[in-house]
Amino acid sequence: MLDDTGFPKDGKRSPGVKRQYSGTLGKIGNCQIGVSVHAVGKRGTAPLGWALYLPEDWCEDKERRAKAKIPEQVVFKTKPELGVELVERAAGWGLPAAPVLGDQAYGDNTALRGRLHAAGQEYVLAVAGPTKVFAPETVFDVPVPTGERGRPKSRPRPDRGPEAISDLIGRVAETQSRTISFRDGPDGEPISSWFVFVRVRAAHDREKATPWPPREEWLIAEWALGKDEPTDYWLSNLPADTEPERLARLARLRWKIELDYKQLKGELGLDHYEGRSWIGWHHHTALVTVAHGFLTLERLCPRAQRPA
Repeated sequence: MLDDTGFPKDGKRSPGVKRQYSGTLGKIGNCQIGVSVHAVGKRGTAPLGWALYLPEDWCEDKERRAKAKIPEQVVFKTKPELGVELVERAAGWGLPAAPVLGDQAYGDNTALRGRLHAAGQEYVLAVAGPTKVFAPETVFDVPVPTGERGRPKSRPRPDRGPEAISDLIGRVAETQSRTISFRDGPDGEPISSWFVFVRVRAAHDREKATPWPPREEWLIAEWALGKDEPTDYWLSNLPADTEPERLARLARLRWKIELDYKQLKGELGLDHYEGRSWIGWHHHTALVTVAHGFLTLERLCPRAQRPA
């Protein structure tokens, strides 16, 4: 799972701090932003890596960089760029392969999706309703030569334009929706919702995309009962024969990273770092990660002592 979290700060000397939007604050505030990737399994979760987001004005300020001991090789990278690098690094550790999950901040980034796909990495990433795709009935054909002067067109053309995924889902929901159990509740009873599953082709950079036509992906939408429109959308490059139940469970699994952040901050002091160095921030997140892993192993150990 890929996400980022904010660390409210006073002043302007802590590396990466500035007034910027933080989901933690729910508004623009003076804070640092940390990007992280977490492994999720049946027996628990584990942060795998952290990266401190460094805004462009910080990258260009030599004086502040020197005071914060930011290495010279650190350059400006967007949060999706930092996130995909963390995923690629973790993928080289011999961990069991698993799809990458993330919210709209990552799913709306077409370069990130393309980079993951090119690396053979599966994903289920949230996207916004206005995202445009080609409907499953779209046909791509090379235009018939017209005899006009100039180089003949060799690039297949769609027989219709793309449409917003919110419009597509609204058009096909009546015939494509089904009830899916996406996780077990506290009492063990399955929790269900209405989902729509459609095979589509993303329409981003359609004149420049390589290969062309764009690859097929799953478009997943959750349309909760009583709602006038879908509540969430996802794009996924999982195989065409993937069971709907698996797609729905993966799409709705991202909430676990919020529990990680809650424990890492509320119990382990992730947001208590008061130093002002780049390497110090990364040392702090590493130690908090080790503490999180220790508590997870203790919880799973049948011989561990429990409070009376």
